[in-house]
Amino acid sequence: MRTGRPLLAVATLAVATTAAAYVFGPGAGESPAASRTKTAMAAPAAACKADARYPKRELRGVWIATTQNIDWPSKTGLSPAKQRAEYVKILDNAARRHLNAVFVQVRPASDALYKSSLEPWSQYLTGTAGKDPGWDPLPFLIDEAHKRGMEFHAWFNPYRASYGDSTAKLPAAHPARKHPGWVVKYGGRLYYNPGMPAVRRHVTKVITDVVSRYDVDGVHFDDYFYPYPVAGAKFDDSAAFKKHGKGKKLADWRRDNVNTLVAEVDKAVHDTKNHVKFGISPFGIWRNTSNDPSGSKTSGMSAYDSIYADARAWIKSGTVDYVLPQLYWPRGHRLADYTTLARWWAREVKGTDVQLYIGHGLYRVGAADDKAWRKPGELAAQVGVNRKLKQVDGSVYFSAKQLLSDPLGSVDRLAGSRYGRPALPPLMKERGGKAPAPPSGAKVSGGTLSWTPSGNARAYAVYRLPKSGKDCHTSDARDLVAVVSKPSYPAKGGTYLVTSLDRLYNESDAVEVKAG
Repeated sequence: MRTGRPLLAVATLAVATTAAAYVFGPGAGESPAASRTKTAMAAPAAACKADARYPKRELRGVWIATTQNIDWPSKTGLSPAKQRAEYVKILDNAARRHLNAVFVQVRPASDALYKSSLEPWSQYLTGTAGKDPGWDPLPFLIDEAHKRGMEFHAWFNPYRASYGDSTAKLPAAHPARKHPGWVVKYGGRLYYNPGMPAVRRHVTKVITDVVSRYDVDGVHFDDYFYPYPVAGAKFDDSAAFKKHGKGKKLADWRRDNVNTLVAEVDKAVHDTKNHVKFGISPFGIWRNTSNDPSGSKTSGMSAYDSIYADARAWIKSGTVDYVLPQLYWPRGHRLADYTTLARWWAREVKGTDVQLYIGHGLYRVGAADDKAWRKPGELAAQVGVNRKLKQVDGSVYFSAKQLLSDPLGSVDRLAGSRYGRPALPPLMKERGGKAPAPPSGAKVSGGTLSWTPSGNARAYAVYRLPKSGKDCHTSDARDLVAVVSKPSYPAKGGTYLVTSLDRLYNESDAVEVKAG
């Protein structure tokens, strides 16, 4: 179980006197006398209150759905060059809005948007399941995110086997065709049976394969566990229940099956690479008070009862690093009020090491069936609710298609009012990491601030200090102007601070550079 909530690292700062570049904070190789001088000079900055409008650390992500070509690629059969261009356009738009994470669907339905020996190529690349697209997209997708200082979370659907209901129509090497006993036909689709240990082993193997071979920052599950109810249809897992149920009630057994997979994936991911995060985006309602007095005061579908997803169990057992509930309702909704749900989830993670991000329904903005979603400021207002709850560590938006189309100008409004400055992702102590050495050799030449790369630094944070007025330096993001992967930044005059960041965004002490 994870214990102890991560603390935010704040660099010790002072004012440089004679050097053009100066490292702030004791222990940077300076003399004891210099260290004492800097600490004393830094006291006013350390006492400065961080400005809540500019959080230093806040996850800001977007889901990029590949299933049915929702977001990327926009259609099947595009050339690799056009696929790359479309993805870059999405990331550039995300970076312009100061987002810092992408959640890219790499396994929509027991298929792969990467080179795999375990599952066939996804049909959403070429139009034909199993057809080689001529390149492996995943290294490119990851690298482009990292170039922009963004985390890359590989998004897997664990149980969906096919959008059709015939194993005979699947590629010959498809696991569901090779093991038809693993699947259940339901609602015109094929699903892997969560009650079968062989299914859990396969899903875990697929995920471990990706984590071991690719430089992902996270593994992500969406809200599909047992399938959403279909009127008049029965999910026939009776044979597996008879064999593995061990006297449990069916509903309890199904939840245990999901919980077991979650625990096994959590262990496999961290055993493979401890720094990789694992999280789940459950349906927004765990249970209603009508189902359970400890549930939320809502009246929607219960994930616990309908799809056997017990997010509370994952939180309590510590088998996830984060939960990202999909709160796709507006504030004031009659059946599922956004604020009520955000507060409920905040209480659930309180006192644990499981981080909480909120999933927002960007795709709902402008919807004709709900007047609340016809207000362009609804998303920005929801982030305002989040920031009043200290357990909420950020937001993720569904999905990238609307990030580009910006319905009602809501994305620009959100970015302008809430994301006026960049932010670093929250620290996650349990995943390790260590602040890199500060940058060295910092200088300004020809209008460019540059420095020598630092050891294990993944990226660098650049702050531009104001000419006058109260300043908190790196205690919040009011002076943060960029998070860059290359050791350079256009300098416009004034005084800059630069810090090194490792892959988990642990931050070094700061180096000061005057640009004239």
